[in-house]
Amino acid sequence: MAESTSRDTAGDTDPNVAANRRSVSLRRQQKGHYLATNARGGTISIGTGDDDDFTPVELLLAAIAGCSAVDVDFITGKRAEPQTFAATSSGMKTDDELGHRLTDLLLDFDVSFADDEGGRQAEAVLERAIKQSHDRLCTVGRTIEAGTPIAAALRGRRISG
Repeated sequence: MAESTSRDTAGDTDPNVAANRRSVSLRRQQKGHYLATNARGGTISIGTGDDDDFTPVELLLAAIAGCSAVDVDFITGKRAEPQTFAATSSGMKTDDELGHRLTDLLLDFDVSFADDEGGRQAEAVLERAIKQSHDRLCTVGRTIEAGTPIAAALRGRRISG
């Protein structure tokens, strides 16, 4: 649910693979500054944290929050518009024998609805919606929790993974 239906199918000849392929390209702007572009032409600047560009770690946290927020919003929004709707994704940056990574990931929602029939219906499904997103719907969270390997390649030739 939390993923766009627009697809980047360049280079895929198998229609099943092409229909499910997602991609983002990244171009260097200058040292430590990059521009990511999606298949629909949207862009976001990525940096190292020395300015207000998002860092890759911040984008990962935003992806976790954004993916689940879309799920929860669509489920509860069928019943009522929220009065407040915010999500904060956080984690501890760790460097240990496994390398640099985030641990203790937490996605914390702050959602409220009006005290009327629709608001009470939305409130009644809110926890279940968060749980469904966590357990099944959110592609980002499910990918992280499943521990999906990442293959690295140089000009299409795999060099690891």
